[in-house]
Amino acid sequence: MRHGQTTGGFAFRGSLDEPLTPEGWGQMQGSFDAHGPWDALIASPLQRCLAPARTWAGAAGLALREDPRLREMHFGVWEGRTPAELMETEPDALARFWEDPLHHVPPGAEPLTAFRDRVLAAWTDLVREPAPARRLVVTHGGVIRLILLHEQRRPLEDLLVLEVPHACLYRIHLHPGGHRVERLPVPPEPAASTESLE
Repeated sequence: MRHGQTTGGFAFRGSLDEPLTPEGWGQMQGSFDAHGPWDALIASPLQRCLAPARTWAGAAGLALREDPRLREMHFGVWEGRTPAELMETEPDALARFWEDPLHHVPPGAEPLTAFRDRVLAAWTDLVREPAPARRLVVTHGGVIRLILLHEQRRPLEDLLVLEVPHACLYRIHLHPGGHRVERLPVPPEPAASTESLE
């Protein structure tokens, strides 16, 4: 599950640790309730993911594990900045990033290959470990996109093509003969939200 709307709004959130809005909490609670029950939780340590995971774990008596490898990509000097701001100051750099994120990351940002490697290391460990059947991973848009690219055998250049809205949930069925990806419907939101890179 991707986290819900945050207080920072539409921006390159990355490693900034901003909390959810009330609407963001509602978005996530709707997905959690609609698509459970769950047997265990794994979460990014950033509070927009970890805070709801802790609440759910405490209420339902579920095991919760933090995995720092599931943090969002660090966007370097673009952290906290909006695309609108960057269109004013760095339009060419922003356009290159949208078109080819593999070769044109923001200045000082985590290389996309390094981001991929840490996320897929976490994903590989999750797939291999003996664990409860229905584990919920609470993480970020970029992390989910990387896992989907991996499971769908798509190139890294397709990262920004995939749609991963707030509080969306992808179910990945792990079968010995191959994994199956299923996008689950997002319950109606309590209020309108704005898509962001978080």
